[in-house]
Amino acid sequence: MNCFFKKYTLQFKQPSGTSRGELRKKDTYYLILQDEKQFSIGECNRFSGLSFDDRDGYEEKLTETCKRLIQQEPEIDLSLANWPSIRMGVETVLLDWQNGCKQIIFPAAFKKGTFTVPINGLIWMGSFDEMKKQILEKLKAGFSSIKLKIGAIDFETELSLLSFIRKQFNEKEVEIRLDANGAFSFTEAKEKLQRLAQYNISYIEQPIKAGQWQEMARLVEESPVVIALDEDLIGLVNQDDQNRLLSTVKPPMIILKPALIGGFKASDHWKKKITEMGGEWVITSALESNVGLNAIAQYAATEQNKWAQGLGTGQLYTNNIPSPYTVDANGLHYQSSQAWDFSTLI
Repeated sequence: MNCFFKKYTLQFKQPSGTSRGELRKKDTYYLILQDEKQFSIGECNRFSGLSFDDRDGYEEKLTETCKRLIQQEPEIDLSLANWPSIRMGVETVLLDWQNGCKQIIFPAAFKKGTFTVPINGLIWMGSFDEMKKQILEKLKAGFSSIKLKIGAIDFETELSLLSFIRKQFNEKEVEIRLDANGAFSFTEAKEKLQRLAQYNISYIEQPIKAGQWQEMARLVEESPVVIALDEDLIGLVNQDDQNRLLSTVKPPMIILKPALIGGFKASDHWKKKITEMGGEWVITSALESNVGLNAIAQYAATEQNKWAQGLGTGQLYTNNIPSPYTVDANGLHYQSSQAWDFSTLI
């Protein structure tokens, strides 16, 4: 058996705006197990500037991990708590190998041979006209759940976009979600959440920066808009720390990004704890290529969840790995009649 990794630079079809800046390209890594007959692939999605393991020594850790995979060390994924994106890549490549090297990561998703995961339509930050154009495209396509990235342009302009949607569709017809990526100060967030409430927002992700647990707890208690934790989950690799965050903030919702929190076993723990508290969760991709998106989609498809998931990012790139997935307003669809093409990797 051979194991190696390959760095791959994904190119955005068009610049995508967030509160952290404009994205034009994104690096990711593929972890590949291979023998003379077959190969399996997992994606190690290190997100620059956001991932807990975005630090020196990443490729050295991948080299070490490949050696350990060849030696078939038991529970290797559990030893990678401080390298969450690599841990997810290891989980995925091993599950793919165990299930026949067909990119079937969670067989339970394929009870009918195919599956669909309901998703929200994502609106990237930009000028008023750019964001309005995206909104019109999503609404025309029939999306009933729209998620807007906010916090980078004038707040009054963002409110006018929400008003534009609500003048056409009420909250039962179109759900509005917001993602601030920690863009507001605590004082700003208190005032802005009050103003956002008039547009019947479903929830807002991470209104203030991660790590402000006491301030976030106050917002959760006082906000007229449901608050979901996102970046606050990143870097909490110890379950005691995870439990302390949840008991301190008492969030009604959390956003699970497997590549940023340590893969699927880690996601299972977060889901168990938030459910025990009476809260809810949504699974979201973190700009993976189709390889990572496939693993997350299958994971989501095995769950019973009333929410549309945040998995519509596979169409962002000009050089994505060709896959069996298509996207429309009804969701992310696995098309069993279509095939993977790994010719650029193997």
